This record gives sequence, structure tokens and C-alpha cells, in this order.
Amino acid sequence: MKHNLCQPPAFVLMVAGLLLLSGCALPPFNPDATAPRTEEVSFDQLGQTDFNRTVTIAMRDNLDSLTRLLEKLYRRNPAEWRKTGEPTIEAAIERGRRMINSGRPPPELAGLRDIEILAVALDPVYTGDRVGAFVAGMANMIISAHDGETRFYISDVLNAEHVYNAARNVETAAWLLATRKSPSGAPLLWANEMSDSATNLSFEREFGALIGRLDLVANLLDENLRRVGINYVQGLLFFNFLPVR
Repeated sequence: MKHNLCQPPAFVLMVAGLLLLSGCALPPFNPDATAPRTEEVSFDQLGQTDFNRTVTIAMRDNLDSLTRLLEKLYRRNPAEWRKTGEPTIEAAIERGRRMINSGRPPPELAGLRDIEILAVALDPVYTGDRVGAFVAGMANMIISAHDGETRFYISDVLNAEHVYNAARNVETAAWLLATRKSPSGAPLLWANEMSDSATNLSFEREFGALIGRLDLVANLLDENLRRVGINYVQGLLFFNFLPVR
């Protein structure tokens, strides 16, 4: 049977219709940061494998974790958000969220990248918005490790070693945040708190979630490449023909 090449295949039209219909049936966004959540179906997902979707969702959750860290650090260190020039902490958080999602550094650090931004943010002599620089530096570093992308498609090829190194950098950043002091002997930034009156380890949990997701993606990248080779060999061994109709 001959097909009219000017018309899209029937299955493409069917899938497109299902995507449009399913968009109305998705559950609403759940504001609980610890609960699993999905995103609206979009046409670009036709260019994503299951693995691409996994890495995309992991990146989305990493950027969300960084936004929560930004807010927590601003609330623990109010002098920092006031350096942004924004009138309220909410406006400062929104400004930081845009920097995180775009991977851009603060304007005063334009021209620096990933670990360079982190190095400045954790330098005791730095007088700018240390919270914004620290979190934006981590966002830039994580996005750079994913080849500068936040959504991933069939054509994308990521380097497992770069993602693994990003996880180690987050570990280092968390340790420096907890240990590095200002010239006066006070912490550069107040974060985790353990005292007789209060215990707050929420920062540690966010760092742990970041590290866990990055390590998982690094392991999956190695496994994905290994499975490609195994599947090819299996095809040769068992002579798996491909369907033609």
C-alpha cells in the first residue's frame, strides 16, 4: 500500500490528539516538595526517551531544591537578601529563582562560571550577596555538567563523569558552607542549627537530595551506554528482525 507522503501518518495524529486530551486529565500541581509530581504533557516529549524524561525530571527537582535552599538561606541570613536591592524577601527569592533556572550568575559576577562562582561565594572577603552567588554558582555548575541543558532529548549525549563530579562538588560546597568562617569567626552563612532550643537540618536534607539525584543520573548514564552495547550483541546472537508493517 502506498502512503501520501504529504500527510502525517495516522499514528502521529492519534498521539497528538491523545496528548491534547490527556493535558486536561493530569492531576494539579502538588505544592508538597516531598511528594512525587508530574508535569503537563507537551509535544517536545515526543522527542524524549524514558531515560531522557528521567534526567529531565531529575534536573527539574535539582533546580527546585536549589530554590528551596535559596529561600532557607535568605531567611537565616536576612542581611544577604537586602544586598540584592529588592524591596522584600519574596522579590529577592523570585530574582534568585530566575537566576537558578537560567543558570546565570549574579550580575556582579558576570563572566564567571560554575566552580569560579562558588569559589567567590565562599571567599570570606566577598561582600556581595553571598547566598545568591552560592546558590546560583551551584545551579550553573550542575547545568554545565549536563552540557548546558535542563531538558534532554534523543540527540543529547551526556558525560557520566561530569555529572559524577558535580555531585562531588555539591558535597564540597556543603562542607565548606558548614565550616568556613568570616574574619570575625562567625559562619560565612548560617545554615544547619543544632542547639538546646532548636534543631534544623533541612539544609543537609536538600544537599543530600541533590547529591543522590546527581549520583543516580551518573550511574544511569553508565548503565544506559552499557545496555546499548548489550542490546546490540543480543540482536546479533538471536537474529532479532525488525518489524516492517
